[in-house]
Amino acid sequence: MTHAMVKGSNCALDAPAVRAVLRWTPGTGVPDVDASALLLGADARVRTDEDFVFYNQPRHPSGLVRRLSKKRVGEQLTDTVEADLAALDASVDQIVLAASSDGDTFRLVTDLRIALYDAATADAGAEPIAVFDVMPETGAENAIICGELYRRGDTWKFRAVAQGYPTGLVGLATAFGISVDESEPAAAAPGPDPEPGTVARPAVPQAPPPPARPPAARPAPAHRVPARAPGVPAGQEFRMPPMGPQFLRA
Repeated sequence: MTHAMVKGSNCALDAPAVRAVLRWTPGTGVPDVDASALLLGADARVRTDEDFVFYNQPRHPSGLVRRLSKKRVGEQLTDTVEADLAALDASVDQIVLAASSDGDTFRLVTDLRIALYDAATADAGAEPIAVFDVMPETGAENAIICGELYRRGDTWKFRAVAQGYPTGLVGLATAFGISVDESEPAAAAPGPDPEPGTVARPAVPQAPPPPARPPAARPAPAHRVPARAPGVPAGQEFRMPPMGPQFLRA
């Protein structure tokens, strides 16, 4: 029986491996959607940067979590993450299943749904274990946690989440312990427009600036999010949002 999930609900999983399929309806002006997954430890943070499975790193080194190719199913597009839950290392306590939009926010994405299947029977047309219609709360989100796979004792469960981020995939990754390399030039007098992919920092008219505060200690080594691989369409590489890297997990 398929569980029709509502936000905050959860269900137990009997399948040793699952396939999480994102579906949405494409169209003129509708941004493309990418599925991703973050493998988290008991502290709700990634253990290393390799725990981030996304379009530029589609397979975890263990081979147990991977992103499959996008497909067209009728009038809809799909993007899929598959996870072998039974074989995962015991240090993985949770897998966050997320979606990010390219070019605009989720206010333009219609019919966004995550469906969870038993990976062993998904290709045979079996009914999904659970489905959840993901609705953005504000319309300003360009990344959304659709659901979570998490351990409860010796079993795994799925929770419907729909928590949005207006800071994109970068903000989502940062919230779970991945840091983006901010190699940007210092502020200068007005000049040519910045290169694509950089954030212009305007000159500050007030002087003198306040004394610099000592940098805050990092709780763990920074993990770097790799740039989009060659051949990936322009516009989907990581960019720091204008407000800077101050991302906090909700």
